[in-house]
Amino acid sequence: MSQPADKSIKKSAASEWWETIVVVVEALLIAIVLRSFLYQPFSIPTASMQQTLMIGDYFVANKFVWGYGKHSFSLGRYGDFTALDFELPISNRIFGREPNRGDIAVFRPVPQNIEYIKRVVGLPGDTIQVTAGRLYINDVMVEREEVGKAQDTDSSGDTREVTVYRETFPEGTNHIIQEISDNGALDNTSKYVVPAGHYFMMGDNRDRSADSRVLSQVGYVPAVNLIAKAEARFFSITDNIPPWQLWQWPANVRWDRMFQSVDTQHQ
Repeated sequence: MSQPADKSIKKSAASEWWETIVVVVEALLIAIVLRSFLYQPFSIPTASMQQTLMIGDYFVANKFVWGYGKHSFSLGRYGDFTALDFELPISNRIFGREPNRGDIAVFRPVPQNIEYIKRVVGLPGDTIQVTAGRLYINDVMVEREEVGKAQDTDSSGDTREVTVYRETFPEGTNHIIQEISDNGALDNTSKYVVPAGHYFMMGDNRDRSADSRVLSQVGYVPAVNLIAKAEARFFSITDNIPPWQLWQWPANVRWDRMFQSVDTQHQ
């Protein structure tokens, strides 16, 4: 009588293992679908978007709001992380709306094979120029208001005093930028005319950002190269400390930066 019972127990254990494997596979598939089509997490390794996005911030980006382009399904490379790089054979975006000025975009510059994150400053057909540190859009100087002073530290540990401003775009949206000075290398530029189907990107940390002002490195970004729209921070830790080092959390997690929107503000 004991033999059938033993077989039943073995069968039950095997069934439980199989069910566990199925659940794990289903969870992985759901995560892949969410990451590929809906939302993808990113981290910030450089200072170019400080203070909006600090080194060590983790944020989630919306992949469907602007539709899908050639790099939308790439799990590609961001900072020092390299993963699957899958490029769609398309020349235009499908579905979704156009970005708004002020949106924060994850994108792939044409000369590069890594993801960048910057703010959308110029729309197709716009004329963009920086003169004495002031941004001009279509020959009109963009309003900015000084907020105060701060210390800014880049990824190499270099700390500088910066002036913090609230900048307001013509559409009424505003955001924080910072400048080391108004006479830096990219504070006086020629005029850029944004081609049709392209966008002009700039970092909020204006003197520490390689962006569309550097045509050989970033330049005008084709719409088809947009990947996602940054929406909210969900974690933040100083000095790019890996999040799995839980023992570092008490002294280094920036709790006040977690679960906050990074969208532009409206007046």
